[in-house]
Amino acid sequence: MMELELELAFPQGEKTINPTHDIKLFAGRSNMQLAEEIAQYLGTTVGPMIVKNFADGEIYVQVQESIRGDDVFIIQPICNPVNENLMELLIIIDAFKRASAKSITAVIPYYGYARQDRKTSGREAITAKLVADLLTTAGADRILAMDLHTGQIQGFFNILVDHIYATSVLVDYVKKLNIPQDDLVIVSPDMGGVTRSRYFAKQMNCPMAIIDKRRNRHNEAIAVNIIGDITDKTCIMFDDIIDTAGTICGAAQLLKDKGAKDVYVCATHPVFSGPALERLEKAPIKEVIVTNTIPLNKNFLPEKITQLSVAPLLGEAISRIHDGESVSSLFGFEKEYDQ
Repeated sequence: MMELELELAFPQGEKTINPTHDIKLFAGRSNMQLAEEIAQYLGTTVGPMIVKNFADGEIYVQVQESIRGDDVFIIQPICNPVNENLMELLIIIDAFKRASAKSITAVIPYYGYARQDRKTSGREAITAKLVADLLTTAGADRILAMDLHTGQIQGFFNILVDHIYATSVLVDYVKKLNIPQDDLVIVSPDMGGVTRSRYFAKQMNCPMAIIDKRRNRHNEAIAVNIIGDITDKTCIMFDDIIDTAGTICGAAQLLKDKGAKDVYVCATHPVFSGPALERLEKAPIKEVIVTNTIPLNKNFLPEKITQLSVAPLLGEAISRIHDGESVSSLFGFEKEYDQ
């Protein structure tokens, strides 16, 4: 596995925080390494906090310094174990609310339960809305999330939501691959990812193709057809999540069967559940490019997986929120991207 630092559209290195205000950065246990990288970018440290479990599994939280009147940012992706990390985030927010923080921003690089954002059949829960209500009730004043499964989740909140994208990190890396432009095709793995893939295709100045997939049962979809020309082309598929990797591996096999030369896969959130790593290792994919919104065990990763850091991007967004500056100007494509 390779870990790379990329040149983003904003200054790298330590960020100088406005000394007239006090920013406090804290983190739960789900991705402490990312929290440390964000703290390094901001030129600060992760604040002291006790988070532990009672014998029966209940979570105990105690803040170890005064945060009265401070802007508090809590970093906690809702990744596996999802229920544990979600409950931990809620309890941490409650602790800061009761410690008289001026404002509480939940920094959620990966928003778990987002895939259930609507009812597709009768008697289903809408968990994306439920989690939004839980975070608000716990005491969060603002949410900072990255690459939500669908943009409509922002509307589930009655508090402020800043939605940022890992697009710049992924695009910059793909450009460094130096793939001949005439050979490149951006592929959307399904109809839902067309908007995202269209933006990537525009950035790379190349054509786009779409995979038609059919969902036969829960958590499983089958790629059945390709819309667009991919013969003798290098195909790059973009998605927000790789979970069990069944869909993305099936799509990669379909691309190769239809004449694609090489297949690359980019995704923001490497959920990698169950047989995902084994499937990716065996699939006809040259490289899988993901970010560190979710921690990965480097000892068990196939060589073809590259993990990029989004810490500078999240750090810059936190800095801008704290200083009352524009977050959307980090990208310059958000209006087009969300349409």
